[in-house]
Amino acid sequence: MLKVARVAAVVVTRYSKRLFILGILLLNNLCHAAILPEDRADALYHSYEGGGVEITGPSILVRKQIGDSFSVGGNYYVDSVTSASIDVVTTASPYTEERTENSISLDYLRDKVTMSMAYANSEENDFHARSLHLSVSQEVFGGMTTVSLGYSRGWDEVGKRGDAAFSKDVDRHHYRLGLSQVLTKDLIMEVAAETITDEGFLNNPYRRVRYLTSATTFDYQDEVYPNTRTSNAVAVRGKYYLPYRAALHGEYRWFNDTWGITAQNVEIGYTHPFKDKWTFDFKVRAYQQNEADFYSDLFPFQSAQNFLARDKELSSFSSITIGAGVSYEFANGGWGFIDKGSINFSIDHIEFEYDNFRNVLAGGTPGAEPLYTLEADVVQFFISLWY
Repeated sequence: MLKVARVAAVVVTRYSKRLFILGILLLNNLCHAAILPEDRADALYHSYEGGGVEITGPSILVRKQIGDSFSVGGNYYVDSVTSASIDVVTTASPYTEERTENSISLDYLRDKVTMSMAYANSEENDFHARSLHLSVSQEVFGGMTTVSLGYSRGWDEVGKRGDAAFSKDVDRHHYRLGLSQVLTKDLIMEVAAETITDEGFLNNPYRRVRYLTSATTFDYQDEVYPNTRTSNAVAVRGKYYLPYRAALHGEYRWFNDTWGITAQNVEIGYTHPFKDKWTFDFKVRAYQQNEADFYSDLFPFQSAQNFLARDKELSSFSSITIGAGVSYEFANGGWGFIDKGSINFSIDHIEFEYDNFRNVLAGGTPGAEPLYTLEADVVQFFISLWY
């Protein structure tokens, strides 16, 4: 789950990315309470390309049980980013940077209760993030129901390339509640809720908004965001196992925040095993959101309001994701100290359509330029070994 979440998260705005990843990881693990993670090692290479942005890098994840009650894990992850996106080239020069993240985790199992703790540290040349994550889950009613609670605390430091004196702080709190239920021998359902509160410097120090200076010209000024944001999300997920070992899964997620954004997404997927070693996955995901209260593609004049944003991720837009994956298991009978292994490949194609973010590079009368569209591909290849 770690690998999928991280790669998917590259399309999210930069400073909310880490907590978005965390939410996916923990909420998707709710159905696995009262079982320690298996001893395994994963090596991943991921790639994202779209809209003038390329992100590549490796990730190494290792987990090991200690006795019957503890499991420890460690992860090393790298993002190498080359960006010539429309946000960048409109008002600045393309750039290249690298982000590295290290994390450690500890899981403790006692009877029907699993307690987990993790710490992560992420570094890049103009951004430093630290986070602590706690969660507890318990099986009840004979293991048919699992209740989970979680809390995360994040400390971010935002810098700015070329300005050594620029330093801003961001504090984040993330609260989670989940309930999973086995309804029949073939059907499991999950309801998950989360609340995230952010306080501090929440915008991108490099991004600028544009405003009219005449009927045919415009200029730029820095973005100005509120220094607080609270978001809430509720998700309903289900998985249905078919008689021939295949499975269907679905998800509906609703989101809103104090910046005026309301969003929802729907995903359906199908998993199909082939013979004894192959597994194929297919999915379709649709996402839609409205714009933030203080967003505009083109403001009527300079400092037109207290808060100003032209981040396309705060605009009104929709996206469609079509994904496919294949997994091949090997060494099922054991191979030295290895119990089994798998080779996995997946690709997601994402198409974004922006309703009120315009392509300034295309030229034209201000406010009447073509609407911006974006296509991106997310590719991942990884090897997993159980031992």
